[in-house]
Amino acid sequence: MLIREATAEDWPSIWPFWHRIVAAAETYAWDPDTSEEAARALWMSPAKRVYVAEDDSEAVVGSAYLTPNYGGPAARIANAGFMVDPDRAGRGVGRALAEHVLAEAAAHGYRGMVFNAVVETNPAVALWTSLGFTVLGTVPDAYDHPRLGPVGLHIMYKAL
Repeated sequence: MLIREATAEDWPSIWPFWHRIVAAAETYAWDPDTSEEAARALWMSPAKRVYVAEDDSEAVVGSAYLTPNYGGPAARIANAGFMVDPDRAGRGVGRALAEHVLAEAAAHGYRGMVFNAVVETNPAVALWTSLGFTVLGTVPDAYDHPRLGPVGLHIMYKAL
């Protein structure tokens, strides 16, 4: 698997799984009805470092971004977002992207990474904890899960 910086030409490969994941409304606190234009602006913002994971056939199977979570004197705390094509789940794409983005964050001088709203039922919580993230707190019943009803949102952190 190759992980590289994304280009504008990668968006048409990212959008189908981005849309599928967000529209399912099970793991991301983004509007399930986000338009493609708004999604592209959100994910591919020039303020973010965006990466893609390619399989052996050079198909984009996942994407991630890295960005400061805060500004000013707190700008050394990173935030990131990760999406893996659901058809490729369970094959190590998410872990590879996470390890790559964590290394990039450290290389760019970030001191830590925070996730502001991790749906507590998201299977990725196990990945994040295995990589050293801790749950700083949980906002109870903050997320209306389409199958489970109200569930909490974790705030997770890892020192780099």
